[in-house]
Amino acid sequence: MAMQKKHHIGEEDLYRFQLVTDCQLSPDGQYVVFCLQRVDKKTEKKYSNLWIVPSDGGSAGQFTYGDQTDKQPRWSPDGKEIAFLSNRGDEKQEQIYLIPFHGGEARKLTNMKGNFGSIEWSPDGKRIVCTFRKKDKESIEREKDKQKKKLGVVSHHITRLFFKENGVGILPKERWHIWTINARTGRTKQLTDSEIYDEYQARWSPDGKEIVFCSNRSDDPDLDPDAVDLFIIPSKGGNFRKVETPFGPKTRPTFSPDGKLLAYYGREGRGQWWKLTRLWLVPADGKGKAKNLTKKFDFNVSSYTINDMPGSVPMMSPTWSKDGKNIYFQVSHHGNTVLKSISLDTEDVQTVIDDKGVIGVFNLDKEQSKIAYFHADMKDPGQVWVHNMASGHLHKLTHINGNLLRVLDLGEIEEIWFKGAAGNDLQGWILKPPCFDESKKYPSILEIHGGPRVQYGNFFMHEFYYLAAAGYVVYFCNPRGGQGYGEKHSKAIWNNWGTVDYDDLMAWVDFVEKKPFIDKQRMGVTGGSYGGYMTNWIIGHTDRFNAAVTQRSVSNLLSMWGSSDFNWTFQVEFGNKSPWENFENYWRQSPMKYIGNAKTPTLLIHSEQDLRCAIEQDEQVFVALKNLGVETEMIRFPGESHELSRGGRTDRRVERLKHIRRWFDRYLKDK
Repeated sequence: MAMQKKHHIGEEDLYRFQLVTDCQLSPDGQYVVFCLQRVDKKTEKKYSNLWIVPSDGGSAGQFTYGDQTDKQPRWSPDGKEIAFLSNRGDEKQEQIYLIPFHGGEARKLTNMKGNFGSIEWSPDGKRIVCTFRKKDKESIEREKDKQKKKLGVVSHHITRLFFKENGVGILPKERWHIWTINARTGRTKQLTDSEIYDEYQARWSPDGKEIVFCSNRSDDPDLDPDAVDLFIIPSKGGNFRKVETPFGPKTRPTFSPDGKLLAYYGREGRGQWWKLTRLWLVPADGKGKAKNLTKKFDFNVSSYTINDMPGSVPMMSPTWSKDGKNIYFQVSHHGNTVLKSISLDTEDVQTVIDDKGVIGVFNLDKEQSKIAYFHADMKDPGQVWVHNMASGHLHKLTHINGNLLRVLDLGEIEEIWFKGAAGNDLQGWILKPPCFDESKKYPSILEIHGGPRVQYGNFFMHEFYYLAAAGYVVYFCNPRGGQGYGEKHSKAIWNNWGTVDYDDLMAWVDFVEKKPFIDKQRMGVTGGSYGGYMTNWIIGHTDRFNAAVTQRSVSNLLSMWGSSDFNWTFQVEFGNKSPWENFENYWRQSPMKYIGNAKTPTLLIHSEQDLRCAIEQDEQVFVALKNLGVETEMIRFPGESHELSRGGRTDRRVERLKHIRRWFDRYLKDK
């Protein structure tokens, strides 16, 4: 049989890739339901449906059909039904639907107007708890009036400090609250209400009598965002009580099987973003102090390994063993996100699944004989896997994109540990083009991640393979300032951006350019968000690169304050003083201070609805470079947010990639 001819990955392949966006193991451990997202090239819309695959192996079968978004499937405790969110009835309004597993049509359970957060079945299967944010009355009234709907919003009346959110826009007046829904009648009950406070991440107690949730109940949460606490409310409604814990941000509380303990993730203290996220334990009745279970370990409890093919990699709640003696949780460390467990008796940590790559969604069956989970790596954007708890055997259940991946020559990637500027150990990767020839000299591109407190790692990056397919050596690393390498590594750039992070990146470039296949005269650099900040910093501090592409960047910390949806909290990273209190400190760390030195031809890419790094940040760079006579262009994408490169409309993602390649080809390729 003749071998299939290999192809190089292209920008249009973004239309062909399908993504697993959730997976859930049935209570009896026999099946996994998962969401599969696809792109309709004609309409440029993304749709997702539910699929079913046997946990012991076999072909996956489509379970729901239609051009809509079906997501967040959750098995009923008896495994007879699946609850899920869908916009099948109204493209702009999701509702909760129930579908029988063994046959039958999905029925709409709710008729609510607003946004759903998380949903979870009660232990007895009679109710569903959800977080929900109602639509503002003005919006509902406008939709009922055809003329008002046609004219659109007249004005926004802003009264709160945090008034906008990237990917959302101007926030509604309504807040996130907790609701319960009768799983048979659809009757709803709102348990919490406030014009000031949000409640989120609601979870049932094992007996179904209580619900734990997170909330910031300070006088003004927008002025003290780290003041998050745990609260417990009767599931039938009534007064809630606070569970005493150390001050600091908290997330994802879960009850122990006997209901006596709560596990949660958190950091201790105010405004210390460099700290590691830890796993904590606290008595649910409040009669005892909280305990930091992972205090002695220098790893971050998180799922923060980034890529540009966003599958199902959320931070999962602490998951208890059924005997209450162990807790399972994710850890992002040294370029991987792995699954670990900790013994409450010995406080020893064991690695449960440590395959090179990233573990996202994971869950166990009722008897905890299996773990179903999402796993992705450098060569695969993600599949559904199952782990047999008794044997330790791992089995890949899906082969999404298999036909496409089989015919793609992605090139070879090499993982390297090298010494940073201070003799510190750093991890990096070098991606070589397909059909690589060791005897040739190649142009190269340095990629810099955003964050900064995330990590690059063993995760499929379409952009990297796309540039490698165009004939570039693509290389990337994790300099000081990111997560995944301990607390000291993370804290290194606290109130000191553009220092040791820049030094580490230059040490990486020094290391790579010594490779015999690197052409020192044809080197480029690019990055987005904080990576865009570093790209701006680089062109103001060195001429060693022949071309740069700065994306959704930060350039001026003075104007970044207040223009970002991070709002005033941006100052926490920079001495926790406002710009008028510490002007020179902000300016010292701003790339705009040094832009007058820039000579590197630079392309700027920004989304017009980016509320994280406002477009004025790149406009300042563009105007400055034009004024300086430096070759520059700006590409603006209407209707897109900060997430363009990962989740934007596909035609715009394609256009973005074409412009990046065009710019580098212009300055790094021989004419």
